[in-house]
Amino acid sequence: MRDLIVLGGSSHPHLTKQICRNLTIDQGRVSSKKFSNGETSIEVIDSVREKDVYIVQSGCGEVNDNFIELLIMISACKIASATRVTAVLPLFPYSRQPDAPHAANLTGAPSISTKKESYTFESAPSTPRPLSRGSSYFNDSFATGANSSREGLLEKATHNSLRHPVPYTAKSLVTNSASTNITSVDVSSKSDNGYKQWVAQNGTLIANLLTTAGADRLITMDLHDPQFQGFFNIPVDNLYSRPLLKHYIKDYIPNYQDCVIVSPDSGGAKRATSIADSLGCSFALIHKERRAKVAKNPPSTAASSSSSSVNLLNSISMNTTNMVATTMLVGDVKDKVCVLIDDLVDTSYTITRAAKLLKDQGAKYVYALVTHAVFSGDAINRVLKSDIDKVITTNSVPQSEHVSIIGPDNFEVLDISRILAEAIRRIHNGESVSMLFDHGW
Repeated sequence: MRDLIVLGGSSHPHLTKQICRNLTIDQGRVSSKKFSNGETSIEVIDSVREKDVYIVQSGCGEVNDNFIELLIMISACKIASATRVTAVLPLFPYSRQPDAPHAANLTGAPSISTKKESYTFESAPSTPRPLSRGSSYFNDSFATGANSSREGLLEKATHNSLRHPVPYTAKSLVTNSASTNITSVDVSSKSDNGYKQWVAQNGTLIANLLTTAGADRLITMDLHDPQFQGFFNIPVDNLYSRPLLKHYIKDYIPNYQDCVIVSPDSGGAKRATSIADSLGCSFALIHKERRAKVAKNPPSTAASSSSSSVNLLNSISMNTTNMVATTMLVGDVKDKVCVLIDDLVDTSYTITRAAKLLKDQGAKYVYALVTHAVFSGDAINRVLKSDIDKVITTNSVPQSEHVSIIGPDNFEVLDISRILAEAIRRIHNGESVSMLFDHGW
């Protein structure tokens, strides 16, 4: 094809080579270097003057460095008199930003996690509970009172409170609010004083950075929020992996008409139902609701023994932030083959807990079909030890390391280079790309 050149960033060079092979063109040469202080230097070796340039860069690995590299490459091509520059981002960076501040003790999903030897995969985060058999208070004070009456518990609590009174520290009045410590927040990101913390939404910023650098068009796949396209004032082609996933279910899952398509959360229900309706399969939904209670009042130190014992029991139940997490499976999965459908797996907390819930409800085999399998932190180790029997994902991010860890029998990678190459060809020739939304390639 005339006047078409495809450049690749450092995030996923293998995907760039596959796209160029499907287009039967040579890949454009780009030299990317880093100075000793970490700054990025880009040199476009091939001429892009009056060319239609496509730059492939996925939002994985060192996301910030790769995104800056993409911006520099776009700007370099525009300065070098390229006719049009299109950014191809199979996984769009910063497309999934929470609405509430991250709280690992409430959500159970830390931002940076370490590899562990065993995992619980419980639906509710492990939260200390009052009077539990695993607590030291139960072992010390109520070891012999398992079958005793409430009066016996109050007597033991009174005896312990007299020997070890609960200290009370009065709150000091601080006029400078900046000198106070950050208070604990619940799952709705509200603190004790009623102030609701917020997280900066980066959608408009990312869109402005790309357009300011000189991008004329954007190609991506399975945006976490399709509304993200509204931040751009340039054309955005959000391709779908749904045709690929449908073809895999039809060709490689035995008796796929009897399987159950499952959405691991309520946010992906629309995506899963569209696949289930097109295949004529059953549908199930996993809904999780988190509620938290934050202790506001300090324990009281009354003089009377009866009131102190009651206050001590109340302080036991209010000394920590108690999590109430309700996980509900809507649908019948007993003795069925379940297919979990999700667009993005990062820490893998949601999908591994969903797999455990399905197995607890009687599912005999669990597939996990994921568009973007990032597997950051210890996610790949969690998947390896979870109840997921087989993972199917795409090569929107590099997967060679994940295949070597889990094994090719339990981890399959679907190629999306043909879809991206066909989208590039159609856009370059001025043809419609709507056919790719329904039929893939």
